[in-house]
Amino acid sequence: MSEENTNGAVAPAEAATGPAFTIEKIYVKDVSFESPNSPAIFNENAQPELQLNLNQRVQRLAENAFEVVLGVTLTCKVGDKTAYVAEVQQAGVFGLMGLEPQAIDVLLGTQCPNILFPYVRSLVSDLIQAGGFPPFFLQPINFDGLYAETLRQRQQQAEGTSLADSEPAGNA
Repeated sequence: MSEENTNGAVAPAEAATGPAFTIEKIYVKDVSFESPNSPAIFNENAQPELQLNLNQRVQRLAENAFEVVLGVTLTCKVGDKTAYVAEVQQAGVFGLMGLEPQAIDVLLGTQCPNILFPYVRSLVSDLIQAGGFPPFFLQPINFDGLYAETLRQRQQQAEGTSLADSEPAGNA
């Protein structure tokens, strides 16, 4: 979206509209599925145990462009044997223009992973089913709550650091 001014030059759309949040691209950055004990694992009758690891990375690509990568690793064990490991890194490039740094931080920590999560959920489910296992659907994740916890931890670390590094007060 851009507008042409009187001399034929194209002005960025954000100049006319103010703050903007855009999805530029959504893509799979990395995907892996391993079933190291197949086909023997299909005959196991024990209750499977699942372990989910979730992570997020943010990288500034340009002044107003950020890559957000939502990573999920799902490991399924049956007894002491690994049934499967599914790893997905779903990424997106997001444009954030005309926003305060705090607003950018909130969007990168909450809205961007919320946008990427359905893609991760679908891809993980498809990988597991293609591996010959029953479908698995990731439960919804409260990224707002995770972001709030991250902020609390950041604040706690900052307070701990500032107290340890501060000069003695008074006559101490």
